[in-house]
Amino acid sequence: MNIILVSNRLVKTRSITLDGWQALFLMLMMFGLMLVAAFALQYSLVRFAPEGLGEGMRTLLSKAYVDERQKQQSNLFSSLDTMASRIGQMQSQVQRLDALGVRLAKLTGMKPGEFQFDQIPAQGGPLVILPTQEMSVSILDQQLKRLTQVVNDRSDKLMALETMLLQNQLSRKLLPSIPPVTVGWYSSNFGWRIDPFTGANAMHEGVDYMVDAGTPIHASAGGVVAFADSHPQYGNMVEIDHGNDIITRYAHASKLLVKVGQVVRRGEKIAEVGSTGRSTGNHLHFEVRYQGTAQNPVRFLQKATS
Repeated sequence: MNIILVSNRLVKTRSITLDGWQALFLMLMMFGLMLVAAFALQYSLVRFAPEGLGEGMRTLLSKAYVDERQKQQSNLFSSLDTMASRIGQMQSQVQRLDALGVRLAKLTGMKPGEFQFDQIPAQGGPLVILPTQEMSVSILDQQLKRLTQVVNDRSDKLMALETMLLQNQLSRKLLPSIPPVTVGWYSSNFGWRIDPFTGANAMHEGVDYMVDAGTPIHASAGGVVAFADSHPQYGNMVEIDHGNDIITRYAHASKLLVKVGQVVRRGEKIAEVGSTGRSTGNHLHFEVRYQGTAQNPVRFLQKATS
């Protein structure tokens, strides 16, 4: 085996001749050096590379963790804002329910201190220890939604109840419910009687109140004046239309104080007692008619006071 050595200046060359054993030894040395170099490279990769990769992974994981935390916080704040808005809505609804409860209490005739809507109801009972469930934002949100639905449902029902009570109250005001005079007594009841002029059996379609001349006559219910003039039989008469096919008549008055088309309230003074028309003396003839048919006024007055 010949090895030629050349200098860097290419001026001189030297030739070295190796026999078989020398060449084999040189090849083994070169192979050994290659193995050592490979082992050193592998060791450096195993020893130093994981630290570099671990730091990179830690950086990536840390960034992902921070992003996830920020996302969770953003969702939490958004949920809290939504819940705070719902709580504000519920507070306004509760205030409306309190005001509605006060109005309903007045409509039903409850005493002011009988039912306090602005106070928390008393509660109590023994303590029962059971496994508790941790409250999360989602559970609180579900309970808040359920409570909001309950409050809305109760509010709608109470408002419907208030409407019904107001309608009933209005209907009572439009029904003959108070006597047209505050003094006097019945001189003739509703029904069949002996006619004071003919002496024959005749139907009396109202009640007569024996009172002095000039006594105030009041509207038995609210309505619109349909007639206010002189009548051959009734004398000076006021007729009031209360709606729902109900009218009342106030006859034999000495003086009329209302005009046709005028709206009157229950208890408002509409005339004064006299003895005009077909009458034997000072009194008030009072009628209640439904769909044109005379009704017993006493039944309406008794129903209103019962």
